[in-house]
Amino acid sequence: MKDLLEQYDEPKPATTTIATLLKRMTDKGYVAYVTFGKSREYYPLIKKVDYFSKHVNGLIKNFFNDSASQFASFFTKETNLTKEELEDLRKLIDNEIKKK
Repeated sequence: MKDLLEQYDEPKPATTTIATLLKRMTDKGYVAYVTFGKSREYYPLIKKVDYFSKHVNGLIKNFFNDSASQFASFFTKETNLTKEELEDLRKLIDNEIKKK
């Protein structure tokens, strides 16, 4: 817990907030821990990319009627992307199209 709190800038979250988040992530199978005396060492059970993929897909399903196009439209219009960032996105999409 101490190591996690040190990673935050001031104002740091309450210890109970971090403990609650860790418990929820443990209950959901995202992390586990090993006990050393009164301390716990947490470690991931899933890869970061798998975690984000699950949540982004859930976001698309729940807020954009399961439409990636609606999500992309909202994302590109509402996030103030620069022209260069939009061009980079186009390249990423073009590369994915070529793979399929």
